Amino acid sequence: MPTYDYRCPANGQVVEVMHAVAEKMETWGQLCETAGHPPGETDPGAPVERLVSAPGLAFPKTNSELKNMGFTKLVKRDSGVYENVTATDNEKRYTVAGDQSSYPDFRSKIGD
Repeated sequence: MPTYDYRCPANGQVVEVMHAVAEKMETWGQLCETAGHPPGETDPGAPVERLVSAPGLAFPKTNSELKNMGFTKLVKRDSGVYENVTATDNEKRYTVAGDQSSYPDFRSKIGD
């Protein structure tokens, strides 16, 4: 579930909350209940606004993580020569332009 930041103009507080994409917080009371945040002295009916923020993305960091996930990573080593740093046992380590026998086995990695 994504995380959103909401601000209450009545008290100036910003609260982070997780909820479904289709769901929307409209009041301070609804926001506090969802986030488990104490409402304090602010009117529970006070409107809140969702703030725009950058999404949190996670990417694999190592070649072995990419390999385990079924990805192929080719690193250019020379003109027309690429090293397959995620090569499996049945794949060649180096791919040479024009030599189809050296190409990665994409058919075994692509599924429905």
